[in-house]
Amino acid sequence: MSDKQAKDAAKNAAENTADETARRVADWMYENDPATRALGMKVEQVTPGYARLRMKVRADMLNGHGTCHGGMIFSLADSAFAFACNSGNTLTVAQSCDISFVNPAREGDELVATCEERFQRGRSGIYDTAVATFDGTPVAFFRGKSRTLGGALIEDTPH
Repeated sequence: MSDKQAKDAAKNAAENTADETARRVADWMYENDPATRALGMKVEQVTPGYARLRMKVRADMLNGHGTCHGGMIFSLADSAFAFACNSGNTLTVAQSCDISFVNPAREGDELVATCEERFQRGRSGIYDTAVATFDGTPVAFFRGKSRTLGGALIEDTPH
């Protein structure tokens, strides 16, 4: 095996381990997050610094205008943010966040929140989440700033 092949193999093994850890953390978080489950959110994908969640807008999520309540959309974006910023298996919380609503969501819409890490250094991180309908219509843009508190969420050894 050449040096390049050995380096590539080591890189692939590290990526697989990081992806596995992110998935195990996501499983643990979902099991221990009654709010995310109660809103019917499903975790579709989690990798280091990234998460994609889905939620169907139900009748009990509507506001007085007959559109999805902003708090429900915020909750979906916030959950995607939580899964992304904890994917490295270090206890991390929101320090601040803001959201811009750009289109309404309606009953029956399938919303997809995709969160990506933009910056992480020391105990601070910045994450952007886009919420869109299943057909790609943008609904909201959310920016979260994280603060790492330290400590592992799960035992960091693969099963």
